[in-house]
Amino acid sequence: MTSVQDVYAFIEQNKEMYIRWLQEICRQPSVAAQNRGMKETANMVERFIQEIGGESRQLETSGFPVVYGEFAGESEKTLSFYNHYDVQPEDPVDLWESPPFGAEIRDGRMYARGVADNKGNLMARLAAVHAYQQVRGKLPTRVKFIVEGEEEIGSVHLEEFVEKYREMIQADGCIWEFGYKNADGRPQVSLGVKGMCYVELVCRGANTDLHSANAAIIENPAWRLLWALQTLKTPDERIQIKGFYDKVAALNEDDVAMLENMIYNEESTLEKLGLKSFLLDLTGVPLKEKLIFQPTCTVCGLVSGYTGPGSKTVLPAEARVKLDFRLVPDQDPHEIFTLLRKHLDEHGFSDIEMEGFTLEHPARTPFDNPLTRAVVNTVKDIYGMEPTIMPMSPGTGPMYILCQSLGIPAVSVGVGNFASNNHAPNENVIVEDYIQGIKHMAAIFEEFAKEV
Repeated sequence: MTSVQDVYAFIEQNKEMYIRWLQEICRQPSVAAQNRGMKETANMVERFIQEIGGESRQLETSGFPVVYGEFAGESEKTLSFYNHYDVQPEDPVDLWESPPFGAEIRDGRMYARGVADNKGNLMARLAAVHAYQQVRGKLPTRVKFIVEGEEEIGSVHLEEFVEKYREMIQADGCIWEFGYKNADGRPQVSLGVKGMCYVELVCRGANTDLHSANAAIIENPAWRLLWALQTLKTPDERIQIKGFYDKVAALNEDDVAMLENMIYNEESTLEKLGLKSFLLDLTGVPLKEKLIFQPTCTVCGLVSGYTGPGSKTVLPAEARVKLDFRLVPDQDPHEIFTLLRKHLDEHGFSDIEMEGFTLEHPARTPFDNPLTRAVVNTVKDIYGMEPTIMPMSPGTGPMYILCQSLGIPAVSVGVGNFASNNHAPNENVIVEDYIQGIKHMAAIFEEFAKEV
């Protein structure tokens, strides 16, 4: 095992400075959906990279720029980091216990929009570069940072960025943006992400809301949309779109072994969520298989008519629903979009409009590669326990377009926790997890340099 105890000691001695770094960037709003603070935050990320000795510039896209940074190493072997500087809107603000961009520390946690998703991981990685260089003089490998500004709005221009700067982003491995601890405190190492087909369906009726007395003779688009939704999935969670499962990859022996060895504390998870059981009463390997290797169809939001306090007898003119389909290898999000349109048409709902938002391919990295080994082998040294190895994360990100499509393996590990409240009020990281995350990155630098 690689020993970087001298770097760990430096991190401990300077942890208050690294905590201030995180507070500084979290106090700068960067809401891509509202174009709020984006330029200021991109400039801040560029400045941080330059101040710790890296070369940095902003690479333009048709949307917000990608901040690119590079640090020389003892070898040409290259480790890259993918992160993003944009965050979700902070609404609903009244549910926050402290200002969303205040970065206050209470009971060992820092609270801020974006602190877990994704500024905590970004700053932990920058801090690790700084600490390693301060102690050892030079990194053992070349390091690249790719920090985009549109992840929270679907990475809409990342494919354009990859096509334009393909040579610049080549690497021997990429540490992906996110990472969490389970409910039992055990760190997760994820080897991929699910894909996504995110759509909005719109059903329209009369050209204006009407008095509900007209429901006797005028069709209600809310009912029609509900009837359409009912054709998509059965109560046993089976998705009814013809051809939906045709390309779902079968599990191999390694997949089954990883599921059997994957630690997932069901009791702690249910307790923290205030639930008595999981969907379909699943437990054990079938539960983990459904979480990791099965696709989903989820109603993310449904709205129509009057939803305020009291009563209002209205026949709505329109009904909308947002759906996401989480996809697994080897499903194609563009094909799923087409199959959904065909399904609605064949069931008599050709009038329902359909718009696609996020269309991302699933991505996987094999367990047996140098990056995975470097990440896994250094976990126990930092956290005092073996990691939970996730064959794929049940979440989604643009990993395929930036990594696997270019032959770059990608692994996720980071500073979040089970109750980090990503995308929700009171988003947080445990401060000690942030410091541990800095140490882990420093260890990965040295271990990855030795792996072949």
